[in-house]
Amino acid sequence: METPVVVRVEHLSHRYSTRWAIRNINFEIYQQGVLGLVGSNGAGKSTTMNIMCGVLNQTEGQVYINGINFRDAPLRAKKNIGFLPQHPPLYVDLTVNEYLRYCAELRSIPPRKIRAAVEEAKEKVGITRHGKRVVKFLSGGYQQRVGIAQAIIHGPGFVVLDEPTNGLDPNQIVEIRHLIKEIARDRSVLLSTHILSEVEATCDHVKMIEEGRLVFSGTMAEFNNHLQPDTFLVSFCRPPAKMELEAIPGVSRAERLEGSENTFRLAFIAGDEVTCRVVEHSVANGWGLREISIERPSLDAIFAQLSGKTREEEA
Repeated sequence: METPVVVRVEHLSHRYSTRWAIRNINFEIYQQGVLGLVGSNGAGKSTTMNIMCGVLNQTEGQVYINGINFRDAPLRAKKNIGFLPQHPPLYVDLTVNEYLRYCAELRSIPPRKIRAAVEEAKEKVGITRHGKRVVKFLSGGYQQRVGIAQAIIHGPGFVVLDEPTNGLDPNQIVEIRHLIKEIARDRSVLLSTHILSEVEATCDHVKMIEEGRLVFSGTMAEFNNHLQPDTFLVSFCRPPAKMELEAIPGVSRAERLEGSENTFRLAFIAGDEVTCRVVEHSVANGWGLREISIERPSLDAIFAQLSGKTREEEA
């Protein structure tokens, strides 16, 4: 059984004056789960996100929300979308209940259903006991929960969250991550962020935009495995000389880890035999192999490679 498509983006392009911000972007977003949208500053992800939310009209291409073409029926399409901008649109002098009732009215929820919608949204984001509190007296984390509540109060199938943990402390960040995963159980969530650890902790799928083009689309596991590892760590009871390790076929470089007499980082040439050779040499020479582990490329390294940058360029 095929997973229903909630959002379809076809040949999406947008131009500011003479400069193309995005060019020929195509992808689909499926029902349920969290999708991370990443990219460098100015890469085009904000433009893409604003077009998908109906904030900006594209120059070319089409966006479909639950099969509804945004150009043909923008109001119908927007009924299926919830949006939390980077700076939540809160009226801080209202109570939580007053603010959410106002948001429900803006979303054209029938008056007889507003109270139930407010209570359901508060329960979903964990602020049921804070309904009578004035928004400006809530902590940053709870204000962010109120912002998420307004984004889901009308029961949309697609929710867009722009930098939802920006400015929060570590404990609040963990709470919002759990909340995002919870609301993604019965809807699709697009998370736009520049924090790669946030993507790794929260998202099921990743799409990356760079210089206005889609350069990666896949699962979180595929993103993590985009670069093949080329180093591993090895520890010995009776460590050999660095030159002895570099003499092993397939090992291109050996370096002793700072602060450790027994552990080395070995760079290797592509191939899966080199670790076996290290084990064989250790046994034959009595080095007393204690541990061997492949080093996975960091998310920063993967991001840099996909964006066409090197570590040296960033430095």
